[in-house]
Amino acid sequence: MKIGVLIKQVPARDSEIAINADESWIDEDGIEFETSEPDDYALEAALQIKEAQGGEVVAISLGPKRVQDALRTALAKGADRAIHIADEHGHGLDPLQVAGALAGAVGAESFDLVVSGLQSDDHGYGQTGVLLAESLGLPHATVVVDIDAGTDKLTIKRELEEGWTQSVELPLPAVLTIQSGINKPRYTSFKGIMAARKKEIREIPGQDLMPADIAAGMRILRIYAPEGAAAAEMLEGGPAEQAAALLEKLKYQARVLQ
Repeated sequence: MKIGVLIKQVPARDSEIAINADESWIDEDGIEFETSEPDDYALEAALQIKEAQGGEVVAISLGPKRVQDALRTALAKGADRAIHIADEHGHGLDPLQVAGALAGAVGAESFDLVVSGLQSDDHGYGQTGVLLAESLGLPHATVVVDIDAGTDKLTIKRELEEGWTQSVELPLPAVLTIQSGINKPRYTSFKGIMAARKKEIREIPGQDLMPADIAAGMRILRIYAPEGAAAAEMLEGGPAEQAAALLEKLKYQARVLQ
């Protein structure tokens, strides 16, 4: 089975994030970047299918030159090759534009299956995989927690609200967005790191793939850190009066109780 895996590189969780001078994006100088955690689960799912059935896993990412580090990590874990859609301003694209650019690369590959994380760790839109499926005219499923892959179809389990799940059968080719926790992503080995150096990362200019009829549906006006407004209120009276006052505030101010 030929599987494409969408990979996004995001600021590392322990990075000290600062806003740039014009408040249009974060200041990327001096911070570390890593693969968005949900995409690690998608990659592991793809690698497990490949190990069971054979085939090829191709990692795909859109962004500046630095995203090749995330692609190289995917190659070290077992992906066979990678595609880098080069765009120095990819952080400013909305999900429809990203899906449009990805569709050009994915469509040319004729994948049997395309997987991505449910949502990214930075913007968290959760829309790119769904919009990509629509762009390609492929069936899709979201919040996938189990995959049984056949030769011409998939039986998958989706997570619903309140602990419910749904089983769905999809024909191939298809697009899936994977829920975090579906598996245990593997670590990179030294052997894998050495092997990744010899694997192909093909670079495609993003402007060559972006459909001319897709304009930005949204734009970033300003990025800022909200100001803290911590406050404490002392409740008067004895334990019974304090409990009653706390219950009143939880119901009608915090609205966490009904």
